Amino acid sequence: MGVVDMGNESIIKKEFLEVVKIKEVGEGMRVCLDFIDILQPHDGVYVGNTGHGYVKVLSENRESENYPPRPFRINCGAFHQYLYQEDKTHYLHELNPGEKVIVQGEQEERELPLGRVKIEKRPFVRVECQSEDGIVSATLQKSTSVHVLEENKGEVAIEDLEVGDRILGLKDQPGRHLGEQIDEVIVEK
Repeated sequence: MGVVDMGNESIIKKEFLEVVKIKEVGEGMRVCLDFIDILQPHDGVYVGNTGHGYVKVLSENRESENYPPRPFRINCGAFHQYLYQEDKTHYLHELNPGEKVIVQGEQEERELPLGRVKIEKRPFVRVECQSEDGIVSATLQKSTSVHVLEENKGEVAIEDLEVGDRILGLKDQPGRHLGEQIDEVIVEK
């Protein structure tokens, strides 16, 4: 995992973050990333509303209440979000087929090409997590097929996530221009 070094600060840190709020926020456009290779159940990507940090969303490599397994897909949530990619972030809506995306596994990461980017209107929840430095949030589809990794429970569907759960995320520091980390004063909510 890469660490962005701005002087003496190491700002990228993987950790379990406590969920402090889950709120239904209505319908919007969500992005599914469909890869050209098989994903493992704990493969995922880190997405978030702001540069404060990101949560890991897992592949759809499991059967859920309403969906068969889709071992090629990660449902990343709302299309305005950042997708963390070590040296920079991307807005989800900017991704295109053929581009390579870093997928984080349990012990390793790999770069995989996208076969399709699927955008559809779906219902969302905003998940807010507390870190030492503030709130890390993500806007994720309210669905039994969307899973995160909880510290004690393992894989948890967004619809089963509860306040007090601790989900895997990355802490970061806001301040990005065209996806590149920059040293500036910025406020993101």
